[in-house]
Amino acid sequence: MTHAFVLFVALLQTTPRGVMEAMRSRYDGKWYRTLTFVQNNTAYHPDSTVDHSVWREWLMAPGKLRIEFQPADSGNGMIFAGDSQFVFTKDSMTMARAFVHPLLVLGFDVYAQPVDRTVALLTQRRIDMSVLSETTWEGRPVWVIGAKAGDLHSRQFWVDKERLVFVRLLGPAGQDTSKTSDTRFNKYAPLAGGWVSAEVEFLVDGQRQFLEEYVQIQANVPMPAALWDARQWEATRAK
Repeated sequence: MTHAFVLFVALLQTTPRGVMEAMRSRYDGKWYRTLTFVQNNTAYHPDSTVDHSVWREWLMAPGKLRIEFQPADSGNGMIFAGDSQFVFTKDSMTMARAFVHPLLVLGFDVYAQPVDRTVALLTQRRIDMSVLSETTWEGRPVWVIGAKAGDLHSRQFWVDKERLVFVRLLGPAGQDTSKTSDTRFNKYAPLAGGWVSAEVEFLVDGQRQFLEEYVQIQANVPMPAALWDARQWEATRAK
């Protein structure tokens, strides 16, 4: 990285949009465009019991994610595509709604789409894209976009300053706005010109609710367009 580019990135990072510009610029043409993996889930309940499940997933940036709940022949899962979410139960569509997955935007799409669109989508999530502060996370310096220093409740996301990867999303937890939702991208490792978080943790008021652990991770695998066509859910489902 040249000194001029380092200076350019430093200047960009003085604003929230600048951080988005830096993320896009750092990995322009380098970050993988597709990702497939098996996701092992653990759900944590108030009575201290846990449930386990397995999902198989296919991702194409920007904006496409297919999840098939295992066993494969259950016909259960969902598709995120075209700024919409489609849910399937026993191969029948049971829900369709307008929805943009914020973790797709922050973890993957930011490297594959125009910065204007990324900023617009985050603004729609009611993240204040005019506020930038700094802190540390897991011993590493991070940018905080959407909240002032010390505010751990307002809608915000954190970006590792050195790696320029998303590490944390905070905000009010659903309808109970007194509680704080906290999503963490953990265990980053280099992958195919970019990075991948092999563990995603979901907490509410500091209590773990759900844990995702990724295995069998592969990048830049060819994927047919039909995977993202809700009308072809059953036909394209893994057998």
